[in-house]
Amino acid sequence: MAESPLSASTRQSLPTTTANPVSGSAGSGVSNADSMLPLAPYKTVGEPELRERIESVREEFGKRLLILGHHYQQDDVIAHTDLRGDSYQLSEMAASSGECRTIVFCGVHFMAETADILANTPDRLASRRGERVNVLLPDMAAGCSMADMAGIRQVEAAWADMGEVIDTEQVIPVTYINSAASLKAFCGRHGGIVCTSSNAQAVLKWAFERGQRVLFFPDQHLGRNTALTMDIGEEQMPVWDPYALELGGNSEAQIENSRVILWKGHCSVHQMFRPEHVAKFREDHPGIKILVHPECPRDVNDIADISGSTGKIINTVKAAAPGTKWAIGTELHLVNRLKAEHPEQEIHFLSPVVCMCATMYRIDLPHLCWTLENLREGNLVNQIRVDDETMKWSLIALERMLAVK
Repeated sequence: MAESPLSASTRQSLPTTTANPVSGSAGSGVSNADSMLPLAPYKTVGEPELRERIESVREEFGKRLLILGHHYQQDDVIAHTDLRGDSYQLSEMAASSGECRTIVFCGVHFMAETADILANTPDRLASRRGERVNVLLPDMAAGCSMADMAGIRQVEAAWADMGEVIDTEQVIPVTYINSAASLKAFCGRHGGIVCTSSNAQAVLKWAFERGQRVLFFPDQHLGRNTALTMDIGEEQMPVWDPYALELGGNSEAQIENSRVILWKGHCSVHQMFRPEHVAKFREDHPGIKILVHPECPRDVNDIADISGSTGKIINTVKAAAPGTKWAIGTELHLVNRLKAEHPEQEIHFLSPVVCMCATMYRIDLPHLCWTLENLREGNLVNQIRVDDETMKWSLIALERMLAVK
């Protein structure tokens, strides 16, 4: 996947996120550009030395520093993390720490935004007497192709366009956690909510208790696969293409007949899995079970044995009996890690094509070491800070999600 030096996720988030590559303390406005340690020399340092230097900073900062590693991160980075999990889980665990003052998020941009929002809620700031938790992203180009597919201006334009056909007061916007803070804030302002892959059905039920329709973004597959389990027909789920000239490529009748309006977005990793991959594994490995993430297309999700969030995938494998055979349709690093951690089971990657999260892979040991050693020198490189207005409305949408049972 082609990437620019500054990812679209970062560019779209600039109105709501301060990326502070050379600043001192947050909000100080004092540049430490002259004292910032340059990245280039770290690229030539051997892995054993990088590991040693990373651990030195971790030991020095102790509980004041938390390094978070998303499940899709590569193993050599995961080895140096304090917490491992999915994006929301990591943010909430780190935010609940009373001692942490700096989070280094080995994930992607929207994850770091969520960590900033949750770590610096009014209540948590008050408990620390106004002291912020700083959130750093080792590589600002670590974006998310899915999040990039729904920009705030596109969503606002779509909202205005559909308002010409239907009453948007009766439309509840739902954004997947894999989205920019600006979109979470949009949902907060318009009576909407955030969802994860594990609570999407409960969130949709919440939304239908409050409106006639749902606008679901940015991932069409999670929205479709979830709505289908609620007896909503695909004919009631038009796909809104933000690049189409009229009504997202739909007729007025399609919008008027809609229950869930799906955004034309997808995960580039999960989009790769195909029904023929499932058929091939079942042919070659009798008795194998197909376990996929609901970000996979419907034609794969429908024929899998089990579909579930990253957490469900991990827990399903953990609970399985020795000798169980799996073909798993999710990110490659996670599948390989499950394979290494569960040698008593037979685990395969569902696709014959290498399929990993390329932007997550940008965070490596040189970037992590560079970030940590700059921190030790007082330089907050690649600081992620969501502006107060966006944070307020994003938090409202996230709190609605937490209230859903």
